[in-house]
Amino acid sequence: MEKQAVSWVVERHEEIEALINRYPERRSAVLPLLHLAQEARGYLATEDVEAVAELVGMTPSEVTGIVSFYSLLHRQPRGRYTLTLCQNLPCVLAGAEALAQHLRQRLGIAPGETTPDGLLTLEETHECLAACDGAPVVQVNLEYATHMTPEKVDRLLEALRAASQEAAAPDGEEDDAGGL
Repeated sequence: MEKQAVSWVVERHEEIEALINRYPERRSAVLPLLHLAQEARGYLATEDVEAVAELVGMTPSEVTGIVSFYSLLHRQPRGRYTLTLCQNLPCVLAGAEALAQHLRQRLGIAPGETTPDGLLTLEETHECLAACDGAPVVQVNLEYATHMTPEKVDRLLEALRAASQEAAAPDGEEDDAGGL
C-alpha cells in the first residue's frame, strides 16, 4: 500500500508543490493535501496520512486529529457514491425517517455500510446539511438532492448505477444518449 500512497505524491508532485506554495506556512496546506490524497485512493489510508504529515511538517498524529474532525475525510474505503441522508428536525418532519427505511431496504445495507459492488455507501447524519428549504435532503458526494421521496430516491439510484456503467464502458463507445 505504501507504493500507492507514494504514487499519488509522485504523480501530482507539481500540483502538490504549487498548492503548498499558496500558503505562508506549509502546514496550512494540510486540508487540500488530504483531499488530494483521498481523491487518489477513495479514502485516507495510514500511508496517506503519513505522506501528508511529511509534506507539511506535521506529525501523523496531528494529521490524524484533523482527519477525525472533518466528516468529508474518511479513513475507511467508501463507495464511489456516498449517500448522506439528513436526519435533522426539518428533514425528519418532511419524511426523512421513512426515506431512511426505504434507502436501507433498497440498498440492503445499514448506515455506515457500502453495497457489495462498492458503488454506494449509506450515511445518515443528525448534523444539518444546511438545505432545510429542500427537506428531506440526500447529499450525493458533494451534491444535494432535495425534496426527496421514495420514488425520487429510486430514480436517483438508477441514475447513479447507469452513470457508473457508462463510466465503465470501453473508450469510444457511446450510449443511446450520445455519450451523455
